[in-house]
Amino acid sequence: MCLPPTEHTWPPSRKRCSCATSVLSSSSATRYGAGVSSELPPLDPARAALREHVLRYAVRTGDFTLKSGAKSSWFLDTKQTACRPDGVLLMAEVALSLIPSDIDAIGGLTMGADPVAFGIAAVAATRGLHLRSFSVRKEAKDHGVTGRIAGALQPGDRVVITEDTVTRGTSPLEAVEAVRAFGAEPVLITVIVDRGGTCAAMAAAAGVAFVPMLTALDLGFNYGT
Repeated sequence: MCLPPTEHTWPPSRKRCSCATSVLSSSSATRYGAGVSSELPPLDPARAALREHVLRYAVRTGDFTLKSGAKSSWFLDTKQTACRPDGVLLMAEVALSLIPSDIDAIGGLTMGADPVAFGIAAVAATRGLHLRSFSVRKEAKDHGVTGRIAGALQPGDRVVITEDTVTRGTSPLEAVEAVRAFGAEPVLITVIVDRGGTCAAMAAAAGVAFVPMLTALDLGFNYGT
């Protein structure tokens, strides 16, 4: 896992809620089928519970062709976590432990980021945190409220960019550029799973911290496989 720039203290201090981590057992000894190691690295309870949900609902093994054209023995559909109510609670528990207290909004490139950002913002509201959400359109809208930003983002906001899964890292970096063009400040990129292991370097080059909730290694797979 890549740590953010040293001038930040990460993760920031936040009051934790134990309810989400009890949604699922966090045992890492469960076998999840061919290709998934039963020797998983230790994680804190919140991440371990999120990992178990991802392995249970979002990981498939077999023969797959990825968006990049590469072949893989496993497929990751993290919307199966981000779009389930128990998954939203687990995802938000981890994300809110990473997000600084002075962040104003969370969002990213539609549609991968949408359920992640909206779910985290909703759970944040139940904890008394005012976190607005937004989407970055893939193309600028030329009628009505024009531009690429849809939602409650405001100029000057400090922003978390999110995504469900990253392999190369192009989607969150595209969102970073759009948010900056809008006049807001991207501070952190966080995703449910960093599959490819390349987003950290791209984020650092763009001047944004990158802290994934989980990595491919946490799930028992190598980066880029």
